[in-house]
Amino acid sequence: MGNQQEKDALFEALVEAAKALGNGRRAQLIDILGQGERSVEELAAEIHQSMANTSQHLQRLLRAGIVYSRRSGTRIYYSLASPAVERLWRALREAAEAHSGELGDLVRAYVGNRADLSMITRDELLLWLRQGDVVVLDVRPQAEYEAGHIPGALSVPFSDVKSRLREVPQGSEIVAYCRGPYCLYADEAVRLLTDEGRLATRLEDGFPEWKAAGLPIEQSATVRNAPPRP
Repeated sequence: MGNQQEKDALFEALVEAAKALGNGRRAQLIDILGQGERSVEELAAEIHQSMANTSQHLQRLLRAGIVYSRRSGTRIYYSLASPAVERLWRALREAAEAHSGELGDLVRAYVGNRADLSMITRDELLLWLRQGDVVVLDVRPQAEYEAGHIPGALSVPFSDVKSRLREVPQGSEIVAYCRGPYCLYADEAVRLLTDEGRLATRLEDGFPEWKAAGLPIEQSATVRNAPPRP
């Protein structure tokens, strides 16, 4: 029979991943890496931190075993260690949303009023895709689209939506999606498209939730043919 000291050591090891996630910047990194592999430079720009600070956060996550790193030339790339990390992050968010009274106020303060946005569920989008009467826009950065996207989606990063409006077929309903319920790219894309007279709707969550639900996804040839991890 194990003693209390051994039990304490076991449970301390079990919560190591949670300890690593106990920082807002590191949680943001996990949220971004849920979209696909990114370089340290890209991650630093995304969370508005220096390369040095971002590397320190990534090393903490690496020591906890919840991210994986690889070197390509002079660059280091990070990705989530396994789908279990995505599930952990999603479960943490869902628990906070269900039980933290303050979180709702914080979400509304960040995303603003979405009353003017038309929203669609994953099931509704899947039906529209089967009927073939919808144009789907992935407004995340190109690298995230290449790592995985909804089949048939057009890659039009939010920063390019206005300049590439002519590429978006007219006459059909447009559904924009991005990283998830806290991502604002799709919100702003829908508002811009609506202002231009297009019929535009936002997917209520994002690509990670679509993927987690077991719905079909596509990847670029580069990602599909990438060498396996050691």
